[in-house]
Amino acid sequence: MKKEIRISEKLLLAGFSFMFFFMIVQDWVPLGSFNDVQAIRETNSYNELITVTLINVGQILILMGLLVKFMGKRYPIWVKLWLIIHQLCIFVGVLISWWIPYLFGYGAEQKVERYNQMFGDTHSFLPVMNGIVPNTLHFLFHITLLFCIIIVLYISFTSSKNTKNYNNSYSEN
Repeated sequence: MKKEIRISEKLLLAGFSFMFFFMIVQDWVPLGSFNDVQAIRETNSYNELITVTLINVGQILILMGLLVKFMGKRYPIWVKLWLIIHQLCIFVGVLISWWIPYLFGYGAEQKVERYNQMFGDTHSFLPVMNGIVPNTLHFLFHITLLFCIIIVLYISFTSSKNTKNYNNSYSEN
């Protein structure tokens, strides 16, 4: 049987690829006004940056590996759950670290100085609220993460034509 890779799976791989790229370059490669590598290095030790980068890259590689292994095939329930739960955990971290302090002020006072030091000179199109603002690069990452969660939910609750054909032919035999 020929693998039929769905557009949703290709979009998910593209989203994971962007997140992988983001995790590698955000703290290490100068991207003009989109990041401030010098400020990041002044705030975090080299060992902290290496550790955070390896953990973040490792997480995305696991998600990408699972996706690539099962693209065009039927996803086992444990893979569906892993892809959903893992990303939701990352998204909860994003909400706690960025959006709840930004929108509602909860925890913002502890983050203002550090965020302004690391991200104060980076590009942002949102207004400052509660002393902080998500910069454009992080905003793109957060939107991509949300997009990937929605796509994984779609993939998890729909079947490809291949899976339906396989199920029909299997039940007839």
